Amino acid sequence: MLHHASFGVTDIELAARFYDAALGALGYVRVWEDLRPGETGQAVGYGVPGGGDKLAIKSVEAEQGAPGAGFHLAFAAPDRQSVIDFHAAALTHGGVDNGAPGLRQHYGPHYFAAFVIDPDGYRIEAVFNLAV
Repeated sequence: MLHHASFGVTDIELAARFYDAALGALGYVRVWEDLRPGETGQAVGYGVPGGGDKLAIKSVEAEQGAPGAGFHLAFAAPDRQSVIDFHAAALTHGGVDNGAPGLRQHYGPHYFAAFVIDPDGYRIEAVFNLAV
């Protein structure tokens, strides 16, 4: 259903380092970038290598505030270890823990996920939901 999502970020360089590390742990990469230090309208797109963007981060002039607690975006992980790596990378690069890696059996018997809040306040998740 969704083609891609975009987040407005207040510090594009900080956000790009965060998403390079957190999404990199899941196998996602920068698929395009428009970085021009000191200029407005900078952005970075992330997706699978060789594909189009599924998430774009875009520099915004003023802090706009992330959506409230009811909103989050979940990224598919290739395995449980990548969920663990996502969580560790996110915390190392300015994220805040919002749920350590582990099974969430109330979502399903194989639902292994981790939750973090990015430097701009967006709630994101990595999830692996297959039997191992």
